[in-house]
Amino acid sequence: MELQTPPLVANAGVGVHGINTAVDVFRLPDLWQLHLYSYSAAFAADGAWYDLRPGTVSLVPPGTTVEFRYRGRSEHLYVHFALNGCRRREPFVGDAGPALPVLRELLLDAVAAFPTSPDRSAAAVWAALWRVSDLADANGAAPPNPVVAAVIRRIEAHLAEPLVVAELARIAGVSHNQLTRLFHQHVGDTVVGYIASRRMARALHLLQASTLSVTAIATTVGIPDLQAFNKACRKAFGASPRALRGR
Repeated sequence: MELQTPPLVANAGVGVHGINTAVDVFRLPDLWQLHLYSYSAAFAADGAWYDLRPGTVSLVPPGTTVEFRYRGRSEHLYVHFALNGCRRREPFVGDAGPALPVLRELLLDAVAAFPTSPDRSAAAVWAALWRVSDLADANGAAPPNPVVAAVIRRIEAHLAEPLVVAELARIAGVSHNQLTRLFHQHVGDTVVGYIASRRMARALHLLQASTLSVTAIATTVGIPDLQAFNKACRKAFGASPRALRGR
């Protein structure tokens, strides 16, 4: 799913259904629908039926006919929005899984901000859509390896600190050899190579986009020895930190 620009939120709120009627059928010709459900029901998008359960999320493109068959009072968080440049045209319905708490908070923020701060509401919806996009892209495909994902999260949060492969493997609950194999399989690089490339990418950004001293940047990316930092920059970019800053 492509999310190159933020959504234009037309409405956001808490939908309450299933009180006066057990069935709703409708279509939004020009707007997307994002729903996060807290109930069980049957749901159809252009005739394809799905079972809704608490924690299910749905993303429906404009012009899709939807049908709900409720089982009593039913509440869900919803956002109706326009989205430019998105080519996805098939509905997505799936379990939010571990993303549920974050999605719920983002949509609650979007609902609360919508009346007085539409831009803030749109920012929350955009963040939620990235989460849903990850779910949709993984639907029907192999999910990201949880060990590799956990180690990458650890690396990104601790680049300024010493990072040892054996310690990362211990934290992830696998052996050194297993982590090495999984990383090569899913990332296409060694753990040490990934750490080095991320440190250099962050260093290059700080050298060219900030006025931090070279010493501070070296420390920030976990290479506090200036001679080692200079050597790493020359190896990665063919130039010294001072020359990279001059560019």
